[in-house]
Amino acid sequence: METNKIMITEEDGSQKEMEILFTFDDESRGKSYVLFTDPQDAEGEVFACSYDEEGTMIPVDDPEEWAMIEEVFGAFVEEIEDDSEEKED
Repeated sequence: METNKIMITEEDGSQKEMEILFTFDDESRGKSYVLFTDPQDAEGEVFACSYDEEGTMIPVDDPEEWAMIEEVFGAFVEEIEDDSEEKED
């Protein structure tokens, strides 16, 4: 399996390969996060989970955590857009 791929177990028990966009650590919470997407999804929905040292993924339920994740994701998107604009110049 490639390093930018993870397997997710769906509610029905089936497994699905997802593509990792990026990971980051939040030292203030003492947590690590992974943001990923389904490469088969034309809409490009992005998912996020925290994960522990063993790689066990943990759903994010706290609205404050989601706000922080959305902020980090927004910065990620801006960086991608900036890089894309620089390459066009």
